[in-house]
Amino acid sequence: MLNMRSVFAAAAASALLALSATAAANPPVTKSGDILVNQAGMTLYTFDKDPDGKSVCNAQCAALWPPVAAGADARPAGAYSIVTRDDGSKQWAYRGKPLYLWVKDQKPGDRTGDGVGGIWRLAKE
Repeated sequence: MLNMRSVFAAAAASALLALSATAAANPPVTKSGDILVNQAGMTLYTFDKDPDGKSVCNAQCAALWPPVAAGADARPAGAYSIVTRDDGSKQWAYRGKPLYLWVKDQKPGDRTGDGVGGIWRLAKE
């Protein structure tokens, strides 16, 4: 028998991830101390292998670490910039470091991606 709480949690997590994958015209916001989160409250990450202003997380990497998409009408603001990915899509960056979500974070406030592989970090102000 299915546990309805688990079903609801999984559906909510899927909806949040879908919402966060939607291209945004405004940069992500800080909601949790110095940790950057998107408008849905999901934790954002940076990838140590990314040089400033460039994302090298593509294909399977991007499936696990969805890029924080920037909308066509997005404009750089303050420390936030926009990088062009290899596929031509736009991605938000903070101080030159592209921003990502982590598929294993299930709810706002989760930070399970910090330190994965020794190369993924919480995006901080």
